[in-house]
Amino acid sequence: MNIALPSGQRATIRRQSLGLGLLALLLFIVGNWHQAIIGFDSRFVLFAQEMLRHGPSFFPTTYGQPYADYLATSTLLTWLLSLPLGQVTSLTAWLPTAVASALIVVLVYRLTAPYSPRWGLLSIAMLLLSSTFISETRAVSLDQMLAAVALAVFYLGYAHDHFAAAKRLHWVFFLLLLGFAIRGPIGLVIPTGVLCSYYLINRQWRQLFSFGLLALALLAACVGLLLLLAKLSGGEDFMHDVIRMQFLGRMDGSEGSGGVLYYFTSSLGNYALAYPLALLVLLAVLMDGRRAPAPALKLVLYCAAAAVLVMLGLSVPQAKKARYILPMLPMAAIIAAYPFAVTQGRQFAWLRALMLGIWTLLPTLLAIGLMVARRRYPEPLADLELIFVVLGTLQVLALLALLRSRLRTYGPALAAVLALWTTYIMVVEPLERQVYDTRTFSLAVKAHVQQQPAPLVLHALGKDAKAIKFMVNFDCDKVPLFTQLPAELKPVQAPAWLVMSQADFQALDDPRLRSITPTLTAAFDKNPYVLLHLAKATTP
Repeated sequence: MNIALPSGQRATIRRQSLGLGLLALLLFIVGNWHQAIIGFDSRFVLFAQEMLRHGPSFFPTTYGQPYADYLATSTLLTWLLSLPLGQVTSLTAWLPTAVASALIVVLVYRLTAPYSPRWGLLSIAMLLLSSTFISETRAVSLDQMLAAVALAVFYLGYAHDHFAAAKRLHWVFFLLLLGFAIRGPIGLVIPTGVLCSYYLINRQWRQLFSFGLLALALLAACVGLLLLLAKLSGGEDFMHDVIRMQFLGRMDGSEGSGGVLYYFTSSLGNYALAYPLALLVLLAVLMDGRRAPAPALKLVLYCAAAAVLVMLGLSVPQAKKARYILPMLPMAAIIAAYPFAVTQGRQFAWLRALMLGIWTLLPTLLAIGLMVARRRYPEPLADLELIFVVLGTLQVLALLALLRSRLRTYGPALAAVLALWTTYIMVVEPLERQVYDTRTFSLAVKAHVQQQPAPLVLHALGKDAKAIKFMVNFDCDKVPLFTQLPAELKPVQAPAWLVMSQADFQALDDPRLRSITPTLTAAFDKNPYVLLHLAKATTP
């Protein structure tokens, strides 16, 4: 069923969606310029640093060698943004993800606003109040970029059938190629599955089979091209690494694992508020039992089918991480806000009251949570007066909005969004960067190495683990020597600098190293690390 929107209304929705996307983008990047790089972001920033020094390539590189787990697409974006600055910053690293998140905001509104602008705005609020969305938006997240691609594919298919939009099949296949370029095979499979679920629920069998077969052929061609590029970049051995890391490693669980129901249970926390509220809404829809669903309810069912397909499909591989199912979140947000698109049904009235209560009280709940957290981190969270003032102000505004009929819904939702994002940006991010700091120790080590040049040995850091977090702060082509076992330290000749955890240093039985007084001892990624200077013996 098509919605015959007047051209003026269509133009209004386009302008509103773009305005909301721009406001969201500003929120996503506020306070982000040159933050310390921690955690998983270190890998992608290191990729971009090496590309900035050596130029673009098909695969990102670490220590001058191609890295098999990703194509260089996201690294190229960061590289392009970093070229004018001559360096990679947290802003240039995060900006592609922030743009993808803003695109999700635009598309969510365009999907729902033709039925109800209130539904559109509150769907965005549910999206912005979801914990994983916040943490992934302010990071380098290929899965967030894939979520934008998958939602765009769904939107093009849905808008053609329901909004009388022109059929843009060429854009759909371009998006599938983009998804593959960003995330590899899974980046093409997920958007294909999302659109196929729509065709399946809508019983469009011809479109289902024709699109599915074309996408399968495109997948085969992309995989062939991927392996060819891998062979050209690093030879047969590297091509086998690509097969292992992008195909076999995800299926056999060597890249992380979880139970069969992992996504369905863990998402209650990882994707709160949208996911648990979406489950309640779907339960209310089942209780309502309407035989002939209205167009808005049909959109809810299409979104539910797409979200379930993403979660079921990604439950098959053994490798499971919360961020992998980000493509289902926009669907869950749309479903969660559906009670505000209908006026009938007691169960929907209860859900509206529940959500309104959560939004209204969220500033106070966050303030209570901060007071509890301060007991665990008394020093980093010693100065919280400003955030308490902000939360208190937002709490008052949310309560005042309840007294105004026109603001009764939007006011508390906006206050909740601002409270949660302000708390994350002002408190959570600085706390994470202080607790998991790697920059301070790494730069101190770099200063000592530059003052007294000698080979650098990273002991038991893991070439693809903590060593990445260390080297991203060096930002140079110096390739250290990696050792894993204590016996591997015996051949190391003086002079040399050695970096290891304090626990590993204390466990050494080599008297040559145990007799060294650490030049530096400091926290690195939440644990104490030491820098040892192995000097040449002086002749009498």
